Amino acid sequence: MSLKHAILILLESEPGSGYDLLKRFKDGLGYFWNAKHQQVYLELKKLSEAGWLEFEAQAQDARPDKKNYRMTPAGHSELLRWLGEPVQPSKINDALLVKLYAGAHTSQDNLREEMQRHVAVHRKTLASLLQIEKDFQALPDAQRNALRLPYLTLRRGILGEQSWLVWAAEVEQELNRD
Repeated sequence: MSLKHAILILLESEPGSGYDLLKRFKDGLGYFWNAKHQQVYLELKKLSEAGWLEFEAQAQDARPDKKNYRMTPAGHSELLRWLGEPVQPSKINDALLVKLYAGAHTSQDNLREEMQRHVAVHRKTLASLLQIEKDFQALPDAQRNALRLPYLTLRRGILGEQSWLVWAAEVEQELNRD
């Protein structure tokens, strides 16, 4: 997947500015697809130049004009084309796993501290995802039904965090064995 397709997906449902898209990333896709501020704005420019997006400039006091982007028919066609293609399973690049793999070359205390930092992050993420799930469950049936596929991405995130924490407990047990 590429950032351009993530942006097209976000604009498919509702037009918005670069700022709006960054907020939508954070609130939704950001749990499984990361994009930095500069990347989003650069990609918006490229998508506009490719004819997949158009924008309307909105004047602002003491700031540059705000650009509200919307998808063009060509952008919609590209999104449909991409959605019809198979995607490759993701591979991970995880520095923590490399560090753990090389654990014989550092102290157990160093590894324990590193794991504790990561555990804290994963617990916080899991708590956040569980709150989103609770909010989702409280929605009326019609809204829950409309969001059933995005909900499955939430479930994947929850299960992934829970699994990571179970694995971390195994690592902690092994590190404490010596």
